[in-house]
Amino acid sequence: MDLLEYQGKQLFARHGVPVPKGAPATTVEQAVAAADELGYPCVVKAQVLIGGRGKAGGIKLANDRHEAEEHARAILGMDIRGFTVHEVWVEEASDIAAEYYASIVFDRSAKKPLVMLSTQGGMDIEEVAERDPDAIAKLHVDPLLGFQDFHARRLAFEAGVDADVIRGVGALLSKLYDAFVGEEAMLVEVNPLIVTGDRSVAALDAKVTLDDNALFRHPENAELRDVSAEDPQERMARERGLTYVKLDGNVGILGNGAGLVMSTLDVVAQAGGAPANFLDAGGGAKAEEITSAVEVILSNDAVTAVLFNIFGGITRGDEVAKGLIEAFAQIEPDVPFVVRLDGTNDQEGRALLAAADLPNVHAEATMLGAAKKVVELAGS
Repeated sequence: MDLLEYQGKQLFARHGVPVPKGAPATTVEQAVAAADELGYPCVVKAQVLIGGRGKAGGIKLANDRHEAEEHARAILGMDIRGFTVHEVWVEEASDIAAEYYASIVFDRSAKKPLVMLSTQGGMDIEEVAERDPDAIAKLHVDPLLGFQDFHARRLAFEAGVDADVIRGVGALLSKLYDAFVGEEAMLVEVNPLIVTGDRSVAALDAKVTLDDNALFRHPENAELRDVSAEDPQERMARERGLTYVKLDGNVGILGNGAGLVMSTLDVVAQAGGAPANFLDAGGGAKAEEITSAVEVILSNDAVTAVLFNIFGGITRGDEVAKGLIEAFAQIEPDVPFVVRLDGTNDQEGRALLAAADLPNVHAEATMLGAAKKVVELAGS
């Protein structure tokens, strides 16, 4: 789950990470009141789950009340790369002497947190990595040991941090690591991490991604989820207990088991198609769950054909067939379906589908055959 900037800063503050004072606002009046309380100059910042806010005009400096009102009015309702701004963060202006970059991400390949530090902050870190990879100091941290002072000194030395702020940067990194671990995050990023004129350090921005699977242990974080900003199909799937990720293609995919679904995506792509989604109905899926899955897949208008790829273990082929028959009775889909059933009760499932004689449903014996057929029917 991604957090807005100000939510990330509030999370940072709970762990002692220094952040500028600020207040959220959803109306122009609230923004002006916050600016008056913070004092001028202050900064009005759009709150959306996308980068590039500054380039899009979503971050403005206000030197007085009139400018604060003007900027809040312009930014609220603004469209930034497809995201509408419903909220702003009004923040005290900072005296910036230098801009650094810091982040901690969970490195799945190493199975350890990866801490990164660079003195080239305030710009896209991808550009820095491509132009000058040595400008980013990196260090994996043993989770049992945790982040230590010598880690901070090594990162600061390799990144070329100014000598007089090494201690301050190290302290911030340590607290950032505490936030990463304590909140069970997958990513915490500060860009820029600023050095002020008096040589103190602070997080001027906050990008935080929390582990969805750990939210039950953090109810205060779960409440931060912005449902309105989520993809409607993904929201619908989550409400129905389905594992669904929307993709850019037109071939709807349903399978049972993450590995099978991933391989199905690959086979469809190999056949020349473009998957519209990842949907794992899970092991032991019942008829009602299959019906819900069909509804989620078909709620995406881009879908022109659907592939069911079921390998029965816990999941029974006859239950899948019953779910598909029920879905056709309730929804009456107008796109073709290709069904490949194999494993537990596959013969019973195929017999049920044959007896139901559903319109525009095609049975295939193999995964590759099913992929080729659905790509043909989808017009990919």
